Amino acid sequence: MGAFSWWHWVILLVVVLVLFGGKGKVSDLMGDVAKGIKSFKKGMADDPAEAAASPKSIEEQASQPVKEAEKAKS
Repeated sequence: MGAFSWWHWVILLVVVLVLFGGKGKVSDLMGDVAKGIKSFKKGMADDPAEAAASPKSIEEQASQPVKEAEKAKS
């Protein structure tokens, strides 16, 4: 008998071929999901210390265009 009969293996093979085989829409969809997961992991791995190293307050951000305009006038 065993853990799986040959019918189990056939069904498993069909499911694997449907999900990952050929150039079908399902395999393209699975590839897109994998790319999304990779880009998400890459985004999570980015160094958050760089973004927090020099935070600007809202007032500094708002006054920056005014300062640049004053420099341009001079």
